[in-house]
Amino acid sequence: MSTSRRTFLKKGTLAVAGATLFSNEIFAAAKPSTILGIQLYSVRDDMKKDPLGTLKQISAIGYKYVEHAGYGDRKFYGKYSATEFKKILDDLGLKMKSGHTSMGRADWDETKNDFTDKWKNTVEDAATAGQAYVISPWLDESYRKNIDDLKRFLQVFNKSGELCKKSGMKFGYHNHDFEFSQQFDGKKVFDIILENTDPSLVAQQLDIGNMYHAGGIALDIMKKYPGRFELMHVKDEIKTDKAGEMGGGYESTILGKGIIPVKEIVDLGKKSGTVHFIIEQESYQGMAPVDTVKEDYEIMRKWGY
Repeated sequence: MSTSRRTFLKKGTLAVAGATLFSNEIFAAAKPSTILGIQLYSVRDDMKKDPLGTLKQISAIGYKYVEHAGYGDRKFYGKYSATEFKKILDDLGLKMKSGHTSMGRADWDETKNDFTDKWKNTVEDAATAGQAYVISPWLDESYRKNIDDLKRFLQVFNKSGELCKKSGMKFGYHNHDFEFSQQFDGKKVFDIILENTDPSLVAQQLDIGNMYHAGGIALDIMKKYPGRFELMHVKDEIKTDKAGEMGGGYESTILGKGIIPVKEIVDLGKKSGTVHFIIEQESYQGMAPVDTVKEDYEIMRKWGY
């Protein structure tokens, strides 16, 4: 054997060291970094009046990621095709990893056991726009009249996940408050949703403010379902006498000024696998909407996001 034992061991040691370094680099690269974005519903009236000007303001604040809430008839915000909207975002240094489009009766053909062209086009346009998630922010009341109908439609959620997967995306669901107030057989709708959807196909976007209106506590939910929430809507809540988005009692406010322990929640989310932290503020207490989301952004950056 021409190679000496010393040379052999030296080469072997270097190979092991190199392999260890390489595997560590892969592990480090695989660990996802957090993404801080804004749900454009926060500036919904501005987006209706002047979407381009509003997006310029959002970019100037420092946001790099947006989540839409304005798609229909194959147009974003009533006027832009998926290709056009993506170009606008690209030109402003913005990316749109997720978007809200409710999946309901018009999107699933029960007789054919297949999605309608409407939903197929929704998924196609989301992919063209650069989304990684197609999120439904509502569950039609007609699908939750009893537990059997609910479970049956949750299988459509999984099928939507399969459809999105073909385009390199994931389907997602975003909660409101009824998931925590409505029950079947002593079990909350939220628990039924998580128990009957495949985590590899259906992502959960936890709205930490909406649930509060029905007694849901985000920290408890996250501890009950560790690792299930890839995305989070970050918001705070204050008491109000006005009828708000969730029926009154509370409305959203600047992060850290309300009654929800937002920092504790987002920190737990970060530790347990949440990647997308999306600021959403629906009420403004007399401030301009764009000014509130500027404050929210600065607070989240101060917290390390």
